[in-house]
Amino acid sequence: METADVLILGAGAAGLFAAAEAGRRGRRVIVLDHAVRPGEKIRISGGGRCNFTNLSTAPERFLSKNPRFALSALRRFTPQDFIARVDAAGIAWHEKTLGQLFCDGKATQIVDMLLTGADRAGAKLVTGAEIGAVRREGGRFTVETSRGAFAGASLIVATGGKSIPKIGASGLGYKVAEQFGLPVLETRPGLVPLTFAEQELERLRPLAGVSVSARVSSGKTGFDEALLFTHRGLSGPAVLQVSSYWREGLPITVDLARGQDVAAALKAARGAAGRVALQSALARLLPEKVAALALAEAGLDGANRLADQGNPVLERLASGIHGWVLRPVGTEGYRTAEVTLGGVDTDALDARTMEAKAVPGLYFVGEVVDVTGWLGGYNFQWAWSSGWAAGQVA
Repeated sequence: METADVLILGAGAAGLFAAAEAGRRGRRVIVLDHAVRPGEKIRISGGGRCNFTNLSTAPERFLSKNPRFALSALRRFTPQDFIARVDAAGIAWHEKTLGQLFCDGKATQIVDMLLTGADRAGAKLVTGAEIGAVRREGGRFTVETSRGAFAGASLIVATGGKSIPKIGASGLGYKVAEQFGLPVLETRPGLVPLTFAEQELERLRPLAGVSVSARVSSGKTGFDEALLFTHRGLSGPAVLQVSSYWREGLPITVDLARGQDVAAALKAARGAAGRVALQSALARLLPEKVAALALAEAGLDGANRLADQGNPVLERLASGIHGWVLRPVGTEGYRTAEVTLGGVDTDALDARTMEAKAVPGLYFVGEVVDVTGWLGGYNFQWAWSSGWAAGQVA
């Protein structure tokens, strides 16, 4: 049996970062992962460029039963702290939109930075190790794997959630938590496209591939970003964001012309060029296929002249465009979800160290915890911050 001071389950963002931090303190660290290649989710993130953090990181941009739980870790290891690590590694980056930071090059640069950091800190990485039994005996943790047994005084669980199973995601971390008596809150896909019933899809499918700048809302929560029509329903950043707040049975409201006053624009156009067809006038404000859908939803013939439409008609049309109500039937599930909502109950963890309150030496970091960020680098920042917190003490 190979022994260490710290065993880490998971060679993803949080696990590798925790490994380097613990190793720098002189701790002997072994990282175990069932995958052959570490950091696979990092590699495919951000279109292959890794949206590694967000300058607007704040607790209110994370979903959790206790939204303030993340505050301690996020304040102690900030986006600026991680940027300093990226700069020190010589990785060029840029801000895209809304505080999102991406590598100029490939996401593999971040993976290489993490692996180099862990290696320089003396951490050992064991890949292709299928995890079996996890036990706590005589004040230390023992982990049985397909690559042999390992033991350590501390165990950091950084196994991620259930999202994107094709790259090896599983519910292992939740099983470990439950085994040691920690409550696990209901998990569900987050940051995921929404799907619709067949009768709804018949109207949406002709628009597949069309994108608009929209506001998508569920209840009192809404996001102003791009919306993308797909063959299965709706996607795009605004939809992915709102999916984390949406629950089955609830409607969503879509403003298809965010930032515009469609009624005022159509009235102005009527005064300037009233002989133009209603469809043509609306297509100057919206993509042509979206305009056609809006007219169909309003029960209007787009071939009619704009001059023949009274104010009530134009206002009704505009109202439907700015407040289009849809009722999704579900999501595309973990297959395409970027994150997993829910997870290990934060009430069972110390917010400063990520240690299980009732099990000394056991830590949970990253996505496995009931802390889920918005789209745009927030979840990576949670991985860095929570991994850093555990790495200071494990």
